Amino acid sequence: MKIVIYGATEIGCLIATEFFEDHDITIIDKEENRAEELSNLDISFIQGNASNIEVLKNADIKNADIFIACSGIDEANIVACMTAKQFGGVRTICFVSKEEYKNTLSFEKNSENFCNFFIDYIIWPEELLTQEIFRIVTVAQALDVENFADGRARLLEYKVQPHLSIIGKKVRECGFTKDTLMVGLTRDGQLFIPNGETEIQDGDKLIFMGTSHSLDILAGTFFHEKEIVKTVAIIGGGTVGRILARTLETLKIKTKIIEQDYERCQYLAEQLSNTLIINGDGTNLKLLDEEEIGSADVVISITNNDERNLLCSLLAKQLGVKRVIARVSKVLNIPLFEKVGIDIAISAKNAAINEVRNDLQENNVDILATVEQGQGEVLEINVLPEFNGNRVMDLKFPTRAIIGVIQRRNKVLIPKGDTEIHTDDVLIIFTTAENAPQIKEFFKVK
Repeated sequence: MKIVIYGATEIGCLIATEFFEDHDITIIDKEENRAEELSNLDISFIQGNASNIEVLKNADIKNADIFIACSGIDEANIVACMTAKQFGGVRTICFVSKEEYKNTLSFEKNSENFCNFFIDYIIWPEELLTQEIFRIVTVAQALDVENFADGRARLLEYKVQPHLSIIGKKVRECGFTKDTLMVGLTRDGQLFIPNGETEIQDGDKLIFMGTSHSLDILAGTFFHEKEIVKTVAIIGGGTVGRILARTLETLKIKTKIIEQDYERCQYLAEQLSNTLIINGDGTNLKLLDEEEIGSADVVISITNNDERNLLCSLLAKQLGVKRVIARVSKVLNIPLFEKVGIDIAISAKNAAINEVRNDLQENNVDILATVEQGQGEVLEINVLPEFNGNRVMDLKFPTRAIIGVIQRRNKVLIPKGDTEIHTDDVLIIFTTAENAPQIKEFFKVK
């Protein structure tokens, strides 16, 4: 597949690094924006602005399959996508940073009056980040939450705390809930697929898949005592903070926002009906103590500055907050945040890359989610007639992977070894990113 990327930004570099081995990649940008890491990749680089037709011609846009505009300027991305569309069948993906552009462009495409210059896919990373934070916040103590099959199945990730009874036990001895499968384990930063003989250790991160009901029972039995998230404190009242607070209000979760800019506080007070708005500096320990931040079930630091988010998160931990979520702008900073004790560090850019990755998949394969900074993948695979009637135990996978969920029409099944798969079943499979290509190849028509 030929992919043309406009913007040698961090997102552009991440996309190029992810896909250059299997696809023909061309990046368009000014020479001074060219990142050093791009020099080590087998890609083409065109100097210029992608809204210029001649520049697009030099990038061979008429033979491209995908055009991705991810420069740092929304307007330039929109114009570049519309210009690329003039060359015919190229699929356009446009990154925007403003909510109004996402809403306007989506409306234009879906309206009766849209013209030929529509954009195929608009990605607003902040929206994806907000959705991810919301999923995590609403499940007590979870490090990651992903919903499948219209919410009837889930993936949950938990960290093994020192007091848990499962420490020192083998997976088969733990007695995990029916309709629940442990599909992944991260130890010392490395993800692998466990088996029944794997022994659980303090500090491990365990990944489960199953029905939503069974995972609720699992969580209450092994990881917390029917704990419910009742209070949330948000540090940073930007777009993500506003949308997140509004969503939390719908669940009757007591929410407060700490925002340094007074005018922004006034705006938030107008927009949010049941959220307490505090004008102050989230790095001020005295303020955090006075506002009883330590009593919050979850603290979320989502300013636009990594250093501030790290400091705010560490202060919250010092005040006794059990679970802290921090926004990380630079993807490379995520391991640092986790190393110093931040429970969950997430990036809007990572969420956006997942969307692009999924958009480029084969017709019968989707990537529903990634975990542990891309080390693990959840694949959605449609069963072809060649596999009809096979039992799960008879599928000789070329590498380690676990079928966590089978979606059959309106039913959700958690498979056992003797479960048969049928044509048109949808398999939700967990595997490592390294092994994912082999699993995808396995389910292709022979």
